[in-house]
Parts: sequence; C-alpha cells; structure tokens
Amino acid sequence: MILNRNDKIALVVCSNGKNIEDKDRLEKLESILVEMGLVPIFTKYIYKDKFGRGAKAQVRAEELMSFYKNKEIKAIFDISGGDIANEVLDYLDYGVIKRNYKPFFGYSDLTTVLNTLVSQTNEVNYLYQILNIIEDKEIRTSFENTFMKNEQTLLDIKWKFLQGSSVEGEVIGGNIRCFLKLAGTRYFPEVYNKVLFIEGLGTSIEGLATHLAQLKQIGVFDKISGLLIGTFTKIEKEISVEELFELVKEYIPEHLPVVKTSEVGHAKDSKVLEIGGMMNIKNELV
Repeated sequence: MILNRNDKIALVVCSNGKNIEDKDRLEKLESILVEMGLVPIFTKYIYKDKFGRGAKAQVRAEELMSFYKNKEIKAIFDISGGDIANEVLDYLDYGVIKRNYKPFFGYSDLTTVLNTLVSQTNEVNYLYQILNIIEDKEIRTSFENTFMKNEQTLLDIKWKFLQGSSVEGEVIGGNIRCFLKLAGTRYFPEVYNKVLFIEGLGTSIEGLATHLAQLKQIGVFDKISGLLIGTFTKIEKEISVEELFELVKEYIPEHLPVVKTSEVGHAKDSKVLEIGGMMNIKNELV
C-alpha cells in the first residue's frame, strides 16, 4: 500500500468524539500531513456532544461511507478510540466498501471496525493510530518510509516465541476487550485456522482473565492456528511477560503456538499490524 504526494486521505471519528482540548493536536497532525505532501480531509463530526459522540451512529456511518465512495480519497484513518465504534457497523454498506476498497487504519476501539471489514469484505486493513506521528520526528519518518516510500519500517515486527515453533495464517483481533464486542454478532470473523492478536491498554490482570475465559468459552482457542500477544500496558507494569504467559496458558491448548511482541499496542511508537493479512513466522532458535 503506497500513498503518493497530493493524495487525499480521510480522517474520521467512528468511536468517541474528541475533546475540544484536542484541537491543537489535530491542527498539528494536519500541518504534518500537509508537510508530507498529503491532503488531509477531516470529518465534519470530530468533537463530542453531550453523549460523547461526534454525531449519531448513522451519521458517523454515512460520513465514513461518503469517504469510501469518494474516488479521490486513497486511505481512511480513524483518529478516535474509546467505546462506541461498534455503533456504526449496522449502517455500513459492505458491498459498496468492497467495490471501493481503500485501506482503513485505526486501533483500540476501532478493532470492532477492522475485524468487521475483514469478515464482511475479505480485504486487508491496518491496526494503527495516525495521531502517533505528531509525537516525534522518528515516528513521522517511519510512517513516511512505510506508506510513501514502500519500505517495511512499520510492518517489520519482532516476535518472540513463548510456545511452539511456527505461526501461520490470516491475522484477526486487536484490542482484546473491543474484539469481544463482536462475539455473537454477524460481524465476528471466522476464527478457524486464523492467527489471533490480542493487546490491551488499561486491561487489569482480572480483566485479562475474564476476556481469556470468554475466548475459551466461545471456542476460539480450539480453532485458531496461533496466538499473537502484543503489549498489555497496565499489566506489564505489574507482572513480567513470563507471568503474563503463565496466566494465558491456563486458557489455551498446550499445542497452540504463542508469540509475543513489545512493538504493537497502545504505545506511541507502536508498529502496524495488517488485520486480514497473512502471517508466517518461524522460530529460528529451534
């Protein structure tokens, strides 16, 4: 996926509306994108109303659809997060999205949208927050190199095997809490032979346990071909990765390959994971 100078990109808010205090950060984002040679087009519905939304779900969905239908827009970046992205799912036209495919980027609560786009269109989309590029020059350069110069900078993720020796399959998942919002809905992706990625920001140890129990109870761990663990920001301040894995092992089959990375999650320098993309990694130490 490559963006060229003068390409128009859409910036949307499918989840919680932004605080008015975020205005400076969004203006900084706009000027950085313009500096890169891109043309950012912001949604009309950015800031939160009394219900925490930029607009009602149907309006947010119509806005997203308008960007898919607009031939000049080359990619769509969601700049939000929070709780309410799943509200828009019922109002999207997945046939139109598939016919007008363009990459969609988002993270955290946008896990619901990313996995629905995969399950409904079979197209690759990206777990990534574009607002990260306002943090420092290095992150900005990585973004440019990856998406404008076609290098692998942000896509080249280091994985460490905790169990098994190879992981292969199509990637699903994202934020573990948000991914589970899709459980029991028609939007939940097919999990058989897929590789599940999980991460969390404020997830507590008990919260992780309950999410893992639910994934086990709905049969996910018996069907997937591998488990990818990203960063669990809060938990990893309290316990080691070894202890985290000790907990995970209570819920998964002994034969399931498991790998860990510290490079994908909620950190500002987080790399990009292709949801719906194929992964094939082997443990070179075996």
